[in-house]
Amino acid sequence: MDLNYLFHRQQVSLMRADAATCTSSRFSHLGMAQGYADRIRSLQLSLGAGVVAEQAV
Repeated sequence: MDLNYLFHRQQVSLMRADAATCTSSRFSHLGMAQGYADRIRSLQLSLGAGVVAEQAV
């Protein structure tokens, strides 16, 4: 998986959450952003970037 893709998708989800007009949409997009953050952290750890990934928590 490409880290740049995951970072992009996370950012898009955060922007959509910010622009959401209802609470359920906002929470849905924030949940997606958190899912991407979890995948980013996992991939960073698997690539040996443990210190950086742990600081992002």
